[in-house]
Amino acid sequence: MTQDTTKGALFIKATVLTLGALLLFAPFLFQDTRSLEVAARICIFVVLVASYDLLIGYTGIVSFAHTMFFGFGAYGAAIALKKMGPGWDAVLVGTLAGLAVSIVVAIAVGLLSLRVKAIFFAMITLAAASVALVLASQLSDLTGGEDGITYKAPQIFKTATKLMVDENGKVARLFGVKLNGKLAAYYFVFASCLALFVLCLRMVGSPLGTVLKAIRENEARAEAIGYRVVAYRTFVFVIAAIAASLAGTIYAVWLKYTGPDTALSFTIMIDILLMVVIGGMGTMYGAVIGATLLVIAQYYLRDLMGAASEALHGWPLLPELFAPDRWLLWLGIIFILLVYFFPKGIAGTISAMGARS
Repeated sequence: MTQDTTKGALFIKATVLTLGALLLFAPFLFQDTRSLEVAARICIFVVLVASYDLLIGYTGIVSFAHTMFFGFGAYGAAIALKKMGPGWDAVLVGTLAGLAVSIVVAIAVGLLSLRVKAIFFAMITLAAASVALVLASQLSDLTGGEDGITYKAPQIFKTATKLMVDENGKVARLFGVKLNGKLAAYYFVFASCLALFVLCLRMVGSPLGTVLKAIRENEARAEAIGYRVVAYRTFVFVIAAIAASLAGTIYAVWLKYTGPDTALSFTIMIDILLMVVIGGMGTMYGAVIGATLLVIAQYYLRDLMGAASEALHGWPLLPELFAPDRWLLWLGIIFILLVYFFPKGIAGTISAMGARS
C-alpha cells in the first residue's frame, strides 16, 4: 500500500515539475502573445488556489472573500502606479498599502467571525466581498469605477524596453524570442508566484500544517489538547489574505489594468473553487494541476470546439452540438466527469489510489 501510494505521489510531483518546466520556458515554447497571457494567468491562479487551499483544504475554512484580498492588492498597485507614475517606489507603496488593508480586514473578519459555524462564516465573507465590489464600483474618483484604472508599469516591463541589444543596436533574440520588457514582465510574474507557492508548500509541510489538519479533522479535539483554535484559524486566514493580496499586485503589474471584473469579480472566486476541486483539496500540488487545466480550458476549449464543429460538418446535429458558443456547456460536462472519476481531485485521487489496493 505504501509503495503504491508513493508511486501515486511521485507521479503527481513529476506532473507538477513538468508543468513548472513548461511555465518556466513558456516564452520560448509558445511565442504568441495569447499563450504568454495564458501562462501568466496560470502562475497567478496557482498562488490564489494554493493560498485558498490553506483555508478550505488544510483548515476546513470556507470563505468567499479570497478575491476581495486579491482585489486589495491589485487596486493598491494600480492606484499607486496611477498617482505616482510607473516606478518601483509606486509598486512598493501599492504593495504595502494592499497588504495593510488585507491584513486589517482579515484580522477583523477572522476575530469577529471565525467563532461561528462554517455556513454562517461563509455568508459573512460573501457579504464582505460584495461590499468590496460595490465600493470599487462606486468610488470612481479613486478606483475608476466600472471602467477601472489603466496605468503604466515600470520601465523595465515595457515592450519597447531592450534588455539586450545585438551588434546592429536592435533588441537581441534568444531562440527567436525578443529579449524585451515583455519577457522581463513574464519572468517577474513567474518568479514571484513560484516564491509564494514554495512558501505555501513549506507552510503545510511544517508543524503548523499538522496543527491545521488537526483543526480541520476535529476542532473540539484540537481545542481540548491545548491548541488555540480561533488564533490558528485567524492566523491562517491572514496568511492566505497576504498571499492573495500579493498575487493581486503581481497581476496588476502584469496586466497594466485593474477593474472590478479583473480583480473583484465573483467569477474569479468560482474559478478558484473549481480549480481547488479539480486539483484536489488539501494537496497543494493540486493547485498547479487545477489552475493549469481550467485556465487552458477557458482560453482554448472554444477554439477546439470550433475545429471539431468544422470537422463534423455535414453530420446531423453534431456540428451544432460542438458549436463554439456551447463551450460552457462542455466545460460543465468535463467538470462533472472529473468530479465523478476523481472524487478527491486529480492529485488527491491519484495519490490515494494505492490505499484501496
